[in-house]
Amino acid sequence: MIPLYAYRDNTCDPRKCTMKKLAQRGMVRIVTAVAKIPRSTLLLDPTAEQAVSPADRHLPSITALDCSWEVLDTGAVASWRNRRALPYLVAANPVNFGRPLRLTSVEAMAATLYILGEKEQAREILAPFGWGLRFLEVNADPLEDYAGAKDSAEVVALQALYM
Repeated sequence: MIPLYAYRDNTCDPRKCTMKKLAQRGMVRIVTAVAKIPRSTLLLDPTAEQAVSPADRHLPSITALDCSWEVLDTGAVASWRNRRALPYLVAANPVNFGRPLRLTSVEAMAATLYILGEKEQAREILAPFGWGLRFLEVNADPLEDYAGAKDSAEVVALQALYM
């Protein structure tokens, strides 16, 4: 099991917050200050230049930036060396179903776990959501391909097949 963290700045609706729901179940640890994010973590950041790949398996934890992207100060994490973006995937959540790259934080975490080879943990964190496991069904082919890639460059090349 890979330890999971979420940086929350309380800018999103707490009733719809997927990370808050996972934290209540003990599946994710919430941090409320950027300084409290483990420095060695794989930090999910859509502005990162490198994509998540199986080559990141050695990193000890995963952290999602669970906040409104309109107000996030990306400069606060820009210097981190383990920042990764997700490759092309389609949302299965009710708000953005079928829309590319509009994932909830739990979908982003699950995709990362899947790509890193932790498929069962990905299923476990999606299970509390009625639509959660549908995410794996909708993205079955790209997730399998990304999980079989050797590095970020190969993941980026593979995503062109799905765009």
